[in-house]
Amino acid sequence: MRYKELVLLFLLATSIAVNAQSEQEIPKVTVGGALRFNYNYSDWKEGSKDRGGDFGFDVFRIDVDAAYKKIILDAEYRFYSKSSGGGMLKSGWLGYAFTPQDEIQIGLTRVPFGITPYNSHSYFFQINYYVGLEDDSDMGIKYAHKDTKWEYSLAFFKNAEELDFGSASPVSDSRYAYDVAGSNKENNQLNGQLYFSFGDQYIKHRLGMSAMVGGLYNIETGRNGNHNAFAIHYELNVKRWDLKLQLASYEKNPKNKEDDPRDVVVMTAYGAPYAVAAKANLYTAGLSYTLPVDMGPISSLKFYNDFGWMDKRVKQFKDSFQNVTGCMITAGGVYAYVDYALGKNHAWLGPEWTNAFAYGGDSNSWHGRANINLGYYF
Repeated sequence: MRYKELVLLFLLATSIAVNAQSEQEIPKVTVGGALRFNYNYSDWKEGSKDRGGDFGFDVFRIDVDAAYKKIILDAEYRFYSKSSGGGMLKSGWLGYAFTPQDEIQIGLTRVPFGITPYNSHSYFFQINYYVGLEDDSDMGIKYAHKDTKWEYSLAFFKNAEELDFGSASPVSDSRYAYDVAGSNKENNQLNGQLYFSFGDQYIKHRLGMSAMVGGLYNIETGRNGNHNAFAIHYELNVKRWDLKLQLASYEKNPKNKEDDPRDVVVMTAYGAPYAVAAKANLYTAGLSYTLPVDMGPISSLKFYNDFGWMDKRVKQFKDSFQNVTGCMITAGGVYAYVDYALGKNHAWLGPEWTNAFAYGGDSNSWHGRANINLGYYF
């Protein structure tokens, strides 16, 4: 009898261990997303002024995070209106976590450049975003390390998002972040990013630098040009205050046809391309203050001002500017950005679309846009 009891006890313990192991090996999947609406009043649009602005659908998005042992997955798909590019994969990658501090990512992964994840506080991002140097993701492989003091990333990107594999197919306009387009395509790009964090529980500093170099393949000439960028950046957090400072410089040297200009390049996102100066320096500064409140469902108010200057390295070009003053209101899963954005020679903040970030607009004057973006995140 004692022998049978021992056998039963052993079988029971083995069953419990196997079940526990099986439970640990079950893939973990988390699904989230957001639904956002947008109101804007643009002072350079007579129709917008006559109607008192417009309010409509912005985006619906689905986020998926998954993990199985040390294998991880991260993906975000967005649905915009047809005129804004329609459906698009913002990012999506498969990874492997060697340790809690080290992982490798393969797929459409965030480009490690500048202050990440965002060099901004507002709905509009910083001016860097509009020339492809903020919150951009490309197709490649990235190694990332992060501990309490040091963060660094090394990445190789074969190309930007590729939706058509024809040998002479131009880049699709349906994308979330700006990439070189028209007759040129980004390819074989190397990125490096380094951060050092220091301070204490009251004052925190984050100092970093980023670099990028890659090719620009021209589908008409079959020749490879090149592009590069460099940035130094600093972040300071003192209690409720947050400061972001960045200096960046980029240069794009396409191998276009002889009669095509080389001092501008075409970039595209959200279904609509425009021209951008091929060489420029970018100076940005952003400051925010977060105020905890108890106002019904509202738990915090974040006040901010983000300023950006695009200093074009061609004397005949008119520089571009952006300044956004606003407040982010948080109420559980609801976030609202209330912004007043000013722009000068800015495609999204003024009447000139095609050449604002290149030669500049005809008026060379400031224009304003009052904007409210309301979203529920789940």
